[in-house]
Amino acid sequence: MTSRGTGRWVLPKGNPIKGLSPHAAAAQEAFEEAGVEGAVCPTALGDYRYRKLLKSGASLLMDVRVFPLAVTTELDDWPEAGQRTRQWFPLSEAVNCVDEPDLRELMRSFRAADFAGAARASLMTGAARVKKGFRMFHWFQSLLPRQVHFFDMFEAHATTLTAGSDALARLLQGGSGMNQHIKEIIEREEEADAITRDVLLNVRKTFLTPFDRGAITSLISSMDDAIDQMQQTAGAISLYEVTGFEQEMRDMAAIIVDASRLLSEALPLLRDIHANAGRLHELTERIVRLEGQADDIHAKGLKRAFKQYGRTDTISFLINREIYSHLEKVVDRFEDVANEIDGLAIDHA
Repeated sequence: MTSRGTGRWVLPKGNPIKGLSPHAAAAQEAFEEAGVEGAVCPTALGDYRYRKLLKSGASLLMDVRVFPLAVTTELDDWPEAGQRTRQWFPLSEAVNCVDEPDLRELMRSFRAADFAGAARASLMTGAARVKKGFRMFHWFQSLLPRQVHFFDMFEAHATTLTAGSDALARLLQGGSGMNQHIKEIIEREEEADAITRDVLLNVRKTFLTPFDRGAITSLISSMDDAIDQMQQTAGAISLYEVTGFEQEMRDMAAIIVDASRLLSEALPLLRDIHANAGRLHELTERIVRLEGQADDIHAKGLKRAFKQYGRTDTISFLINREIYSHLEKVVDRFEDVANEIDGLAIDHA
């Protein structure tokens, strides 16, 4: 969106808001300035610095922390609608629209395309130290026919994970469409099951596979476990007819959305694992960090629920605890997927 003063393209941002965590304040600014709402991830993408010209004439350095927001609602009217222009750009164009060099680099890191050259350069630097036997293994492996249908199935399953994560985030926002979001999660889980069955069937029928059969089975099974846990979360919400959700629950759902985004970026890189090993490791490391933060949020949410319900409303506390448990398990399963991918990168690159 454009800034009010200069009309240049910027991201929604503002000062810290008393009583709100940094990511919640960022989401509030996105609503006020750009008219978008959704699930904001508590884990920042990173920070950048720029110099802001104040009304007094002073030009001061500002530190900005950027959080990813999965947009679920785009409003036709919002507080600053008459003061700014909102527009969606492809990421490659958005990078060139902003003025701040550090922000450009941060935005580039959101997707893999601009990292391909850097990843290849890094691998080439280390190639001189690779032993002859390992080079011969790569040469022999390159002669084998590529079984690209496995990669297609991995990526199709990742699509169901992304859609399921988005539906879960919308579900935890409450509102009149909750039953529709529950239904979508169930349907996405069924689609994922069908893909998993195809992978497990084909891995037994195919003579030459891109990776070890056990690794393929472990990867698709861990992915399927993630969406199974999403379905169980939705099932618990439906069973207990829960309509209101704590901020910590929404924060964990936002972490799940971001983990699915990172996974959707990582899986296509497996098609050329040698060239993309560096980026794969970076992405899986981010998912592991998200899991650590989700554990902290889970503990904080349980503590809040115990203080609120533990001594007066045991049933409500137990229901909250079960939902938190399911959400934590979803994030744990994403960490399992990250570990499987990281193992493939180590073994094959």
